[in-house]
Amino acid sequence: MSRFSGKVMVVTGAAQGIGRGVALRAAAEGAQVLLVDRAEFVAEVAGEAGNGAAFFITDLETHAGAQAAMDFAARTFGGIDILVNNVGGAIRMRPFAEFEPEQIDAEIRRSLMPTLYGCHAVLPHLIARGAGAIVNVSSVATRGIYRMPYSAAKGGVNAITQSLAMEYAHRNIRVVATAPGGTSAPPRRVPRNASGDTAQEQAWMGEVVEQSTASALLRRYGTIDEQVAPILFLASDEASYITGSILPVAGGDTG
Repeated sequence: MSRFSGKVMVVTGAAQGIGRGVALRAAAEGAQVLLVDRAEFVAEVAGEAGNGAAFFITDLETHAGAQAAMDFAARTFGGIDILVNNVGGAIRMRPFAEFEPEQIDAEIRRSLMPTLYGCHAVLPHLIARGAGAIVNVSSVATRGIYRMPYSAAKGGVNAITQSLAMEYAHRNIRVVATAPGGTSAPPRRVPRNASGDTAQEQAWMGEVVEQSTASALLRRYGTIDEQVAPILFLASDEASYITGSILPVAGGDTG
């Protein structure tokens, strides 16, 4: 219960889903946690976390938002040791030919830029600390159907992970990632697609679920807890000799 005692962790996308689970468990294991999200109800999750947890509401699809979050964490807790980049998620499910150009751009902004900006904004704080860890949440959907722009964004997250790990290893900064597969979660309080899905999009989503389940050797979706555990392992000192690695957490689907 004290694995993260004395550590300051920033968790993005912490209002719901995997990010919420990471923040709550990290706080229970002794971390001082800043929960970052653009949804105002992230304040409720920070209240659940207790242990001096704080929250910050910002749009991580902008560099200014990421910078403000990291600076707030450093001011509040005196520094940063760990960043979990969890913002992302496919907005739409459809064959690539059916995407509009602005929809492609939206997918890249949602699932690539918050990680890119988050890494850039946190680095000065980790360098000042003399060590640190960044855990990026990628996806095995780099190989999958009906999510091409999202797949491209998560491929970018993988590249960030491997390149940044090589570039900053001499600073004692580890950069790693998990690649979740299909994950069962409570209904989202903020929907992935604010405009709603058409009947055809719902049908395509059904095909995505079938493909994801069939690609997993265990033939099922994972749970939130099954995604949280490897993220926190990689964030902890138990993984001190692991960097540049992308760990599939998808029931045997390697992406």
